[in-house]
Amino acid sequence: MAGTDHRRRAPGGGPAIILVEPQLGENIGTAARAMMNCALDDLRLVRPRDGWPSDKAVAAASGADMVLNKARLYPTIAAATADLVHVFASTARDRGIVRREVTPRRAAIEMKSHIAAGEPCGVLFGPERTGLLNDDLTLADTVLTVPLNPGFSSLNLAQAVLIVGYEWYITGSEAPSETLHTGLSRPATKAELLNFFEHLEEELVRNGFLRNPESRPSMVRNLRSLFQRAHCTEQELRTLHGVVTAFAGPRQRSKDAGLG
Repeated sequence: MAGTDHRRRAPGGGPAIILVEPQLGENIGTAARAMMNCALDDLRLVRPRDGWPSDKAVAAASGADMVLNKARLYPTIAAATADLVHVFASTARDRGIVRREVTPRRAAIEMKSHIAAGEPCGVLFGPERTGLLNDDLTLADTVLTVPLNPGFSSLNLAQAVLIVGYEWYITGSEAPSETLHTGLSRPATKAELLNFFEHLEEELVRNGFLRNPESRPSMVRNLRSLFQRAHCTEQELRTLHGVVTAFAGPRQRSKDAGLG
């Protein structure tokens, strides 16, 4: 449908839209157009297959140049989500992972509340052909699923972005039924959480817990999923770092002293 009034309000604020390995410039452009429709302007691209910038994206965006001009390129999902506190992962498939799942409408209500509290949010969208991988979901707190015909529920990239963006745009400031009170400590960012994951997994490899290379990936995903659901604060993560260091400490000190 046509209809653009450049005198009306421009995009600003809202969750980051993170496209993971988008395959075509045209799909990036139509996703940007969907964002502009819904007053979203934080577009993040993780390893677009055909490179960036893209003339095809500009053509397909049909005037959503403001979104494309601000788009940022990242090498990994971890880098693209590092400054975020809450991350939703859009997927239509049952991944067999214990994960909280919400509709776009519920996600929009929660994101409004989080952003109002100064806690940045983002939504991950996977490649057009395969969607997000299980390892990608370990960097998200919540799975976002659109309830559609179970016999044909796949969406193209722009459709998925538009549905999420639309729910964000029309949602008021209704507070979610659950509120997380973190006391004097702020919620941990994804960069801080990933740093803890790396510390924990390094020590688990050293002590032999992750010795089996076949089961290691699923065990790591389960551990990361557990801590994602915990919604740790920055202070809690510092405590957990200390716990991991304490368990590893005696063995490490013996090694440093030449006794190991």
